[in-house]
Amino acid sequence: MLELTLTQARNLHLAAQGLLVPPSSPATAAALRSCITRMRLLQIDTIHIVARSPYLVLFSRLGDYPMQWLDTALERAHVFETWAHEACFAPVQDIALHRSYNQARRKHWGLARGQDNHHKQRGHLDKLLGHITENGPVKSSDFARSDGHTGGWWGWKDEKLWLEALFATGELMVAKREKFQRIYNLAERVHPALAGMDSPHADDVHAMFVEQSIGALGITQARWIHDYFRLKPRLKDADLDALVEQGRVQRVHVQGWSLPGYVHGDHAKLLKKALRDDLHATHTTLLSPFDPIVWDRERASGMFDFEYRIECYTPREKRVHGYYVLPVLHRGQLVARLDAKAHRIQGVFEVKVLYLEAGVVLDEAMVIELAAAIQRCAVWHGTPSVRIVRTSPHKTAALIRSALRGNKKEP
Repeated sequence: MLELTLTQARNLHLAAQGLLVPPSSPATAAALRSCITRMRLLQIDTIHIVARSPYLVLFSRLGDYPMQWLDTALERAHVFETWAHEACFAPVQDIALHRSYNQARRKHWGLARGQDNHHKQRGHLDKLLGHITENGPVKSSDFARSDGHTGGWWGWKDEKLWLEALFATGELMVAKREKFQRIYNLAERVHPALAGMDSPHADDVHAMFVEQSIGALGITQARWIHDYFRLKPRLKDADLDALVEQGRVQRVHVQGWSLPGYVHGDHAKLLKKALRDDLHATHTTLLSPFDPIVWDRERASGMFDFEYRIECYTPREKRVHGYYVLPVLHRGQLVARLDAKAHRIQGVFEVKVLYLEAGVVLDEAMVIELAAAIQRCAVWHGTPSVRIVRTSPHKTAALIRSALRGNKKEP
């Protein structure tokens, strides 16, 4: 087997994900669509203490861009919404794959909940479908609440449950979003081509998703593959023997890994560059907690020695680093994490606390690049005044503040 150093493997992974180097040109709507196609999945999350996750994931790769470009891509049917490892945007060319797999194989709470309501509430679902057929697209807020409850994630009103049930069965799709609220319409109206589209067999889709996962990750261990699309069961090395024998996937050794790595044949040139040390990580940026780089805790640990837990769903008293903590990527390593909040009315990007990872030694260049990355993210948020409240170690705060003042952005 070919042998890579861990740094070479990281750089291959980042190159495949579009995070190896800073963007070389201003963002375009076409680049945004290409970015989603490269990743295959863009996870959706509604928390907006800073920019909602899908927008931030794209910013990390594209740099400054108008957030409405993603909304436009959905409305123009360049991407679509689906259940995958969680709720995600996916490129429209994969629509038949996801619809087939979700109906036949995928085990996910969102689908299970929708299918349960499908069986129990079919009469209500048919009535709602009739309403949409006659009157056009709807959103949950179009329907008044009548049960006296206040809502919340687990307290959806009946109409929201029914809309999600019809979304789970594929009868409805998300036509667009308004202020991030889903607008539902009949699937054949959102994507008219569905009527004449062949439905691939779920077993074939499973095999395609395995290959797409390897391609999106650049390099991966067998045991990390299933999580990208939430396939079951977890894969073992023997499960990839056929792909290796066919030459579709290359098995490699990575120094420090006890198990082999896998690189898709589509990345053969990238693999050669990695082996020649021609891939150089030069990008510094903030990442979403739901970025593909870190959403799998085991992979983030094995690839970057980065132990990361998303704590926004953890009770306050049990949090270690904060509510919505953004990992910081710097030249191929995850060197820090920061708990941030965008105060949009005041125009302030607050860094409540920035933690350097153990063993990271700040030099002048790193300070300047970290400060610049925070500033770029703040400006993109429309909150150009950066406020550093606390850092760990504490002396880092003065260094970052000084670098920010050098950019003449902090008051």
